[in-house]
Amino acid sequence: MDHKTQRLQVIRRIISQEKISSQEELLHRLVSEGFDLTQATVSRDLKTLQIGKKPDLEKGSIFFLPEQENTGNDLHTIDARLLEACIRAIHFANQFGIIKTLPGYANSIAIYIDNASRYEIVGTIAGDDTILLIPEQDISHQEMKKALQVIFPTLDEMLFKSRS
Repeated sequence: MDHKTQRLQVIRRIISQEKISSQEELLHRLVSEGFDLTQATVSRDLKTLQIGKKPDLEKGSIFFLPEQENTGNDLHTIDARLLEACIRAIHFANQFGIIKTLPGYANSIAIYIDNASRYEIVGTIAGDDTILLIPEQDISHQEMKKALQVIFPTLDEMLFKSRS
């Protein structure tokens, strides 16, 4: 097993077993496991593993593996409400939608939207605090808004701002 594969396995183990809230904290854990690496390497590894962040009452936010997302109805609803609380504004410009989030939450929210598999939204692109919604061809802003309200049932109407 090569060094990178071993490191990725250790990252998966650490994130699945511990509440890690920052790349710096993960870097320190990996150093304690005997790895010699940089913050940039940790960042690339997190992207490779498609690790997101989700709200945590104890630590503010923590890393999670995509397969750790809950699919049970009650817990799924709780996750939706927690993620909704991290959405700050939703804008529509041209045919696209833009979601502004709290810093660090865009990836988790984008994964949640993508996993909802709504036909109106082809996909998302996430940064740190911004998500680009890519609609299916000929989908209106109103139809995208309704899809988001299905995904996030208690989404505040005041978050929607039209720029069309």
